[in-house]
Amino acid sequence: RRLDEARRELDHALRSEFLRGLPVSGYALPHMGQRGSRPQPETRVLLLGLDSAGKSTLLYKLKYNESVDTVPTIGFNVEMIEAKKRRERVALTVWDVGGQKTMRHYWKSFYQDTAGLVFVVDSSDRRRLDEAKRELDHALRSEFLRGLPVVILANKQDLPEAVSVTEITERFNLKKMCAERDWFVQPCSAVTGAGLVEGFQKVAHLLKLPSEDVQDNIKETVQYLRSKSVKSMGL
Repeated sequence: RRLDEARRELDHALRSEFLRGLPVSGYALPHMGQRGSRPQPETRVLLLGLDSAGKSTLLYKLKYNESVDTVPTIGFNVEMIEAKKRRERVALTVWDVGGQKTMRHYWKSFYQDTAGLVFVVDSSDRRRLDEAKRELDHALRSEFLRGLPVVILANKQDLPEAVSVTEITERFNLKKMCAERDWFVQPCSAVTGAGLVEGFQKVAHLLKLPSEDVQDNIKETVQYLRSKSVKSMGL
C-alpha cells in the first residue's frame, strides 16, 4: 500500500551527501516463528559503537546462535530479531552501522525514526573507553535521540582483561549522561553468547513503541531494500 512512498523516501535518503557512496547491504526479512504467530509490534533499534567493538558479531550470534566471521562494516546492515516484552514478542529491526572513525560522521543520518539505541563497548580495551564515551555522549545529544532509551552492551566479558559493568558506568558517568532517559548496562560476550538475549530483552522492555505509521514505514522500507538487494545479485 505504501511501497511507492517508501521507495521515494529511500531514494531521497540516498541522495544525501552524508550517505553518498555508502553501500546498501545486509538486508534480511526472515520468517519469525510459525504461521500466524509473527511478533508484533515491529520497531527500529540503532546499533552503534566503535570499530572492533563486536557489533556485527554479537548481532549474528544472537540471530543465528553461531559465531559468524565478519569483516568491518563499511556502511550498514539491517537484521530483524525477536525479543520479549512482558508477555508479547517484539520484532526489532536492528540497524548495525559501521563504527570506523570515518563512518561516525554518518551516524546522524540513521537517527530519525529510531525507537532506541544499543551502544556496544569493547570492555577489554581500556585504551578506547574514553573514545567510546565521547562518541556515545555526542550521539545522545542529537535531537532525534532525545529521551530515547539506551542499552550499553559491555562486550567481551569472556576476556580476563574486561572491565566490569560498574567501572563502565562510572567511567562513562552514565548517571549524568543519561539522566533524562532510561538506560541499562548489560555485560555480554559475542563469542559465548552470554548476556545477549538478556540485553535485547532489556531493549524491548525500555522501548517506547512508535506509531503505526512509523512501523509501516520501517517494515515497507526493509521489504523494498531486500527486494533491491536480491535483484542486484541477479536472483
